[in-house]
Amino acid sequence: MNSLKRLLALGTLFVSSLHAFSTTDDSGFCFVADAISYNNGLLQVLNQQKLPAEEEWIVVQTPQEMVEIIRSLKVRGAPMIGISACFSLAQLASQGASIDEIEEAAILLKSSRPTAVNLANNVDTVLEAMRNGSDPSIDVVEAAKQIFYEDIELCNAIGHAGAKLVQPNERILTCCNTGSLATAGIGTAIGVIKIAHRQGKNIHVYACETRPLLQGGRLTAWEMEKNKIPYTLICDNMAACLMKAGKIDRVLVGADRIATNGDFANKIGTYSLAVLAYHHNIPFHVVAPYTTIDPNCPSGDAIVIEQRAAKEVRGASGSFGSVIWSPVNAPTFNPAFDVTPAELVTSYIFDKGNVEAVLIPYMVQ
Repeated sequence: MNSLKRLLALGTLFVSSLHAFSTTDDSGFCFVADAISYNNGLLQVLNQQKLPAEEEWIVVQTPQEMVEIIRSLKVRGAPMIGISACFSLAQLASQGASIDEIEEAAILLKSSRPTAVNLANNVDTVLEAMRNGSDPSIDVVEAAKQIFYEDIELCNAIGHAGAKLVQPNERILTCCNTGSLATAGIGTAIGVIKIAHRQGKNIHVYACETRPLLQGGRLTAWEMEKNKIPYTLICDNMAACLMKAGKIDRVLVGADRIATNGDFANKIGTYSLAVLAYHHNIPFHVVAPYTTIDPNCPSGDAIVIEQRAAKEVRGASGSFGSVIWSPVNAPTFNPAFDVTPAELVTSYIFDKGNVEAVLIPYMVQ
């Protein structure tokens, strides 16, 4: 069921963005986006492991359950991970949990995935609001609400800022999934694509499948079809031949953490695309909200890269079940992210506009 239909089933509707909705009354708050729903303490997330074959919503009852959901990538995308963790804390606070219990849950949630900076920053924002407030059941929910609203606004601003760069008839390459499944709003890199499409620029998207978990093949392709955006799905190792053939005009990617010198971590394979784009003189843009900049991270060398399970490389799993195509105990190397150096980046598309690496430190002052 899509966001609008889900909210209509809940009652009064207030449109707050292109993709996310909220309603409020004396009994509490309700927030619905494409990948998350919070209705006065009832927290549900869209199981992204089941997409595109099945749209299954998971009822989340505890922070421990949310940690498992984040680690298993049922919820993913740097902004959405942070938002989901905050609503898990809001749910706990609404149940009457003490400050100590909420802080303990916050530590657990922050440990679920190490690379995306939004998770730790969002949770810390909620904790600060709780410590400075008088009633956790109100203060934590209010802080989560503000983070949700801010992400919607940031995505819309990013989309319009990036669309200014996109020329008519461009062919845009992207990887992983950076749309409304990864954010509360229209997305980051995919948000730019959506706005450019709505502006009638006749764009065509090449979506890398994004091994090993196929977020591009499963999720980005799903979003392209939902939004009726022309696209072609490719294997990751096909990007180079497309660039050499002159069939790619621009590359748009997201980010999970951006260092102050412009180095950034994103889904594994992003570095390869940056090198290829640089070699073929194709504009390569990092698209993210200012909240993805880590002011305490001086360079990519300081970014902790999450290492994931061997089974993700040995085979695949999803709505179809599981399959193993390698020897059962094949040794693997499976970093979830790689780090791309700033010198390979044409520009960074933030909510405040299109900037070069030298201006990044000023974005968080």
